[in-house]
Amino acid sequence: MDDQNKNLILATALSFLVILGWFLLFPPEQQAPQPSDPAATPGVQVTEGETGALSPPALDGQPPQTSAGATTGPATDVPEAARVPIETPKLSGSLSLAGGRIDDLLLSTYDDTLDPDSGNVRLLSPAGEPGAYYALHGWAPGAGLDAVAVPGTDTVWDLEEGETLTPESPVTLRWDSPSGLIFRRQIAVDADYMFTVTQSVENPTETDVRAAPYGFVARHGLPDLANFFILHEGVVAMANGELIEEDYDSLADLDVDARIGARAVTEEDVTGGWIGFTDKYWMTSLIPSQADTVNLVSLYQEGPDIYQTQTVYPTRDIPAGATVTQESRLFAGAKEWETIREYEKEGGVTKFIDSIDWGWFFFLTKPIFAVLHWLNGIIGNMGVAIILLTLCIKALLFPLAYKSYVSMARMKELQPEMEKLKERAGDDKAKLQQEMMTLYREKKVNPAAGCLPLLLQIPIFFSLYKVIFVTIELRHAPFFGPFRDLSAPDPTSLFNLFGLFPWAAPEPSSILAMIFIGILPILLGISMWLQQKLNPAPADATQAMIFAWMPWVFMFMLGGFASGLVVYWIANNTITFTQQYLIMRSHGSKPDVFGNIRSGFKRKKSEAK
Repeated sequence: MDDQNKNLILATALSFLVILGWFLLFPPEQQAPQPSDPAATPGVQVTEGETGALSPPALDGQPPQTSAGATTGPATDVPEAARVPIETPKLSGSLSLAGGRIDDLLLSTYDDTLDPDSGNVRLLSPAGEPGAYYALHGWAPGAGLDAVAVPGTDTVWDLEEGETLTPESPVTLRWDSPSGLIFRRQIAVDADYMFTVTQSVENPTETDVRAAPYGFVARHGLPDLANFFILHEGVVAMANGELIEEDYDSLADLDVDARIGARAVTEEDVTGGWIGFTDKYWMTSLIPSQADTVNLVSLYQEGPDIYQTQTVYPTRDIPAGATVTQESRLFAGAKEWETIREYEKEGGVTKFIDSIDWGWFFFLTKPIFAVLHWLNGIIGNMGVAIILLTLCIKALLFPLAYKSYVSMARMKELQPEMEKLKERAGDDKAKLQQEMMTLYREKKVNPAAGCLPLLLQIPIFFSLYKVIFVTIELRHAPFFGPFRDLSAPDPTSLFNLFGLFPWAAPEPSSILAMIFIGILPILLGISMWLQQKLNPAPADATQAMIFAWMPWVFMFMLGGFASGLVVYWIANNTITFTQQYLIMRSHGSKPDVFGNIRSGFKRKKSEAK
């Protein structure tokens, strides 16, 4: 490999380090969305003759308005009410008859930590508790109704049918309005994470009335966030085929809509959409009937510090003697790829798989994860699946790698002639460059060919890192021995003598973690170092020093990354070393790995003297 080829590789590697460091220190800011035109979004009031969709009902704790604009009184405290247990293979908890809220939900198949006594992951929490997070459905009053004629967010419902909500037994709630209307809400749940909410209004009176169904998910206060630039946390929605992502900061920066009394943005006239809040591994999302046209709303209200996502349906006519029904769904659970894909394919939820944060390189992350998931299903070990995935990627890139390594071997054959050119050209760099290009053309050698596989590795590296970081299938996925969570950094360390002592390694965010690195980062550094030794060190002393330090810089830099990513990098380096060695040997070049190692040590000794 000549100096020019080495310069290209060095520039690529340094560029990678600079870009990675820049994104870690200065993550890109997301632009806050602009609120829709207030004139296009009617207020909560519903006047005679309206046919369009309502704007969102008031935030929980802020009463809806009547058509005359008068309020019905604050609802700041949720009354005590009976609870209906929820028991499914993957969920446990309860719903409250106060408002009919789904507000107490644990994920039965996921623990908070690897400690089996840590308890299940809590997804939803009742109002009044720290981090309150819940879903609620209801009706906003239209013509012929006032606020007391429809159930409010704190209305206590009666349990009309069912005792425990299970996949085999839905429950039905009932509330009789002072106006004579009868409101029912049937709630069903499947064996995974999908609730089906069927709301109905029976009008036994002699007066035609109107009302608009809605659903909302509310979060009180800012939740605990991973706060990493490659991960989206906040509102995620699908509106007319377009994925929308808004973080919590962008909601808080919106302009206040005076009629709603909150910072709000609305996606209007959406068909085949959904909206909710996404965390790293969990999500709660409102899914209206995919054939209905609705408004999707994101809200933030200061003071109460409440974030909300809402689905607001068009106002419905409820004629005298008739019953009107509205069905919608609520996803509340883990973002499991197979489960969400099934809801998209069989359940008809438009592009629901995009609720998983695939990132900019989605065209790579999606197929990479699909192959990784398939391999893990066959083998039953995610670490081994990552190694086999690396083999698949290397096999796919082998034609390019072959040309690259052949080019390196031929460049090595040209080394004596290159030295002669340097002697003839002396200090005339222009002449040297011209004669080198002539030599390359005559020998049909491309000096940049060796860099192409490396350049292709960069987006693949980022894509695999994205997959390992965001997909729940890697969470708590074991490899072997002390490596019990491939989504977390290496748990071994010099600090605990690589897992022999019973105490934990330093926290990844601490300075000690940068010093007391584990087994996997050390193997990564060694594999990169050996790969370098396939070729002699550059003649230039500065380049040689940079190349010599690069494996150990990467070793410490990637030490805090997810173990699964480091496993991939070690496997990649090992396979690359083997490929390059065998191909160079097949073309007459005999890489002297151990000789290069010895010469490197001799050079350092001489420099030390």
